[in-house]
Amino acid sequence: MRKLGLIGGMSWASTAIYYEKINRGVMQRLGDRHSAHLLMESFDFEPIAQAQTAGEWDALGNQLADSARRLQTAGADGIVLCSNTMHKLYGPLSDAVDVPVLHIGDVTAKAMQDANVSRAALLGTRFTMSEGFLRDRLKSHGIDLAIPDPERMAEIDRIIFEELVMGEARVESKRTMKTFIANLEKAGNEAIVLGCTELVMVVNPTSNVLPIFDTTSLHAEAALDWILSSD
Repeated sequence: MRKLGLIGGMSWASTAIYYEKINRGVMQRLGDRHSAHLLMESFDFEPIAQAQTAGEWDALGNQLADSARRLQTAGADGIVLCSNTMHKLYGPLSDAVDVPVLHIGDVTAKAMQDANVSRAALLGTRFTMSEGFLRDRLKSHGIDLAIPDPERMAEIDRIIFEELVMGEARVESKRTMKTFIANLEKAGNEAIVLGCTELVMVVNPTSNVLPIFDTTSLHAEAALDWILSSD
């Protein structure tokens, strides 16, 4: 079994989802008391969130690169970054190490291609929705992503940063997201991409009017496939 390095803490709530999904997957596939061989570095999210808001992306890129190097030195055979938004810094992170870094956009695009979906609405933080780092990655695979209007975008961002990153999944926010998704279906979107690793806390991928592509689950599943692969 390969050793996987997780860069997490952005937020701890999403990192916990990765940790559980990967370990449960290993146990289900291998049986008995098997679990994943994981190395983890988890950040304090508050200064990271402040740096994001201040636009200090170069400094954040250096932090991620340093983290990736530490994980490789500790023996990681590959790395997963447990955050959609921080994939804005995939370049400096992956350039810092000699081991593969599994991109969340690539595994999401593969699932969408397998489902013959070429157009979807992207939901995530304001950075992920308004900037091109994730949309452009999926576009390179032939998938177009639309984004909500500014008012809905602001409310989704608020839910993420004021509730989900602290582990809260409020009933009213679940209702809000369900309404937003229904409206996006009426606008002609084929599917929804949950482009924030915490959004699955308030969006049930199996009970909505549109197909839901949960990037967290897809990324964790790809990580599971990778660590159990002998290639």
